[in-house]
Amino acid sequence: MNIILIGMPGCGKSTCGVLVAKQLCKSFLDTDLLIQENEGMKLSQILEQKGIEYFENAERNSVLTLYTRNCIIATGGSMVCYDDAMQKLKQDGIIIYLDLSYKNMMKRIRNFKSRGVVLKEGYSPKDMYDERILLYKKYADIIIDCNKNTIHDTVNRIIKEIDKYEKQKN
Repeated sequence: MNIILIGMPGCGKSTCGVLVAKQLCKSFLDTDLLIQENEGMKLSQILEQKGIEYFENAERNSVLTLYTRNCIIATGGSMVCYDDAMQKLKQDGIIIYLDLSYKNMMKRIRNFKSRGVVLKEGYSPKDMYDERILLYKKYADIIIDCNKNTIHDTVNRIIKEIDKYEKQKN
């Protein structure tokens, strides 16, 4: 079974994902890195040179063409906008939403453009936040509040919640 981490930009999906994978002896995959590898450029460059629609297709397809098991998967923040991709991820594992407040997201993300965050035309970071928060909650099997956690706290909580979830399933 895969463990899929979803959440706002800056919530710690990639950082915590690597550490959880090490502790649980699982593989780690970051869909943002997969897109960059496939495209041969940074996310911000893809958005700038090829546009949002192209980026969204690349992001969505990074999951729809993914076949992995026993892996920790950190998704891009906008992955939650693609129902078919989220259904595939849900079918293949447990989805953990790393919940982060708007205020804390803004503290952690200094430059949305250089970070490769998808902001639709006319959208502010607050608009993006408000739209996505409902989707994160919709798809989550587990929600972890990351607002006051250190990375270490979040990693331990993820492992604890996975263990609890697996025991409930059996």
